[in-house]
Amino acid sequence: MPIDPKIAIGAELPTLEFAWTASDVQHYHLALGAGSRPLDEKELCYLTDRTPQVLPTFATVAANFHAVDAPQVSFPGVDIDLAKVVHGSQEVTMHRPLPPEGKARTTTRIAEVWDKGKAAVIVQESATTGVDGAPLWTSRSSIFARGEGGFGGERGPSQSVELPDRPSDAEVDIPVLPQQALMYRMCGDRNPLHSDPQFAAAAGFPAPILHGLCTYGMVCKAVVDTMLDSDASLVAGFRARFAGVVFPGETLRARIWKEPGLLLISATVPERDHAPALADVVLTIAER
Repeated sequence: MPIDPKIAIGAELPTLEFAWTASDVQHYHLALGAGSRPLDEKELCYLTDRTPQVLPTFATVAANFHAVDAPQVSFPGVDIDLAKVVHGSQEVTMHRPLPPEGKARTTTRIAEVWDKGKAAVIVQESATTGVDGAPLWTSRSSIFARGEGGFGGERGPSQSVELPDRPSDAEVDIPVLPQQALMYRMCGDRNPLHSDPQFAAAAGFPAPILHGLCTYGMVCKAVVDTMLDSDASLVAGFRARFAGVVFPGETLRARIWKEPGLLLISATVPERDHAPALADVVLTIAER
């Protein structure tokens, strides 16, 4: 059986110890499209040598930034073909602004396994601390495995963020470069779904798709630049559900609503009649 929830739920994955450098941070930001305004001092803060500011979404790649092999979906009680898997959701909660370089340790457990009938959802929770033991960030993510449901587990909750019934406070278009996925895969996600046309076709897509976490990072950056004066340290948390695919060469349109302590966001693809890309997007603003 590819999924056994009795074994999977609560299982702890091997602890990861890792380090990152300012060059890794610069590389990550470039992969999100940073630097498109090369005369803008606030834009260049993402790319400063030795001391770049760090988007909180860097937390999603820091542990595996230098990986060169395609990931495997093989955990206790879970063994799934990579071609069946897409990212379902991602949430990062920051306990302090990320330093431009550092060393850390991440512990992860499988928190939930949901049976959606024709698919399965596996939820992981991680806690990351610095070498001094002080918390850096916590994260919660899910993967959606097509064709892996029907194992008799609980269906799980269905929750959504309701957007305000009024015009958005801001709207920003984010170009996705034709080579965006090829750049982003150098941040440690070598899944061929994002680079190999034949692999993508076998998975049911007409072309390689953009990494969900690349969309996630690009939207976060655009919101920080538009609403928080390009100050990444003001982000206390960022979460989203991956609602649809994005293809390199398209455009993302983010609509943003201001709420007390929060920014609510939707991200769509205008070229495909505003097909959803990210949904249930919430940026929590840090208290100062």
